[in-house]
Amino acid sequence: MGLVRGSQWVVWGGLAVLLYAGLANHGRDVKVALARLDGPDVRATLAGPDAAPAGSDLSAARLDPDVRDAGPVEKIALAKPEIDVTPLKAADECVLAQDCVDQYLWLVYERAPKMDTIKVKERIKVTVKTKAKTRTVMKTVTKLVDEDFTWKDPKAAQKAGMSSKDYVIGGMDRGFKARLYRLFRALDDAGLAPGMTSGFRDDYRQSIASGNKAATDSSYHGGSRRGGYGHGLAADVVSVKGATRSERWLSTEILWKWIDAHGNEFGIGRPYL
Repeated sequence: MGLVRGSQWVVWGGLAVLLYAGLANHGRDVKVALARLDGPDVRATLAGPDAAPAGSDLSAARLDPDVRDAGPVEKIALAKPEIDVTPLKAADECVLAQDCVDQYLWLVYERAPKMDTIKVKERIKVTVKTKAKTRTVMKTVTKLVDEDFTWKDPKAAQKAGMSSKDYVIGGMDRGFKARLYRLFRALDDAGLAPGMTSGFRDDYRQSIASGNKAATDSSYHGGSRRGGYGHGLAADVVSVKGATRSERWLSTEILWKWIDAHGNEFGIGRPYL
C-alpha cells in the first residue's frame, strides 16, 4: 500500500485489490480508506478490492502478488451461502446518534460472507515419458481454493477482550463511520446491497490476514502506527447481491462503478493504482 501526498493524504490500496485489482478473484473485499486533509474537512478514500480493480476494482481483491504460478491451476467449486439482500432500515437521525450508526454498520458487516479465494501450492507426482523411458517427477500445481475467514475478527475481538461488534465497528474512526453510514444508505437505496467484510483491525488481526496486505502495525484499518483502536480508517466492501459468487462479483463491480460516480457526494472515493 502506498501513500501519495498532495493537498491531502490519499491512501492507495492494494487489497480488496487487497482491494485490488484482480477481477478474477471474485471474493476479495474492497477497501475503504480515509484520507485526512490539512483543513477541517475530512475526506475518505475508498480503495478497490485487494487486487484492485482487490484493492482493485470494481469488485474483488487481488491475489498475493508474491505468489507465482508454478504450474496448472485447478479451480475448486465455490460455496453458495444464503444471503439476505433486503435493504437495511435505519432512521435518518442516525447521523446524530452514534449507537444507531454503529448498529447499521454492524448489520452491513454481518450480512456479508467472509469468504476469499487464495492460491495454495501443492506438490504432486507426475509420470512423464522421455526418450522411450517413463519416470515419475514431482511437480508444483497451484489451486484456487476458498478461504473462510469468518473466525478471524471474533478471534481478534476475544483476544482484545471485547464483543465482535465493539471490536469491528467500535474501532473505526467516528467521522469515517458517519461517512460510511451515509454511503451505505445510498447504496442500499440504489438496490446495490452493500456488505462489509472487514472494519477495524489491530496488529494481531492484521497479522493473520491473508494475501496482499500492509505491514502488521501499518494498516489503515487500525494498526498501532496509525493510531490503533478508535482510529480505523479502512473497511473492505462488497455487494452481497446475487445467488452465486460470480453474480455477487458482477454486483460488486456495479457497486464500485456507482461509488466512482457518486463517491464525492459523500466525501468517499477510491484511489486508483
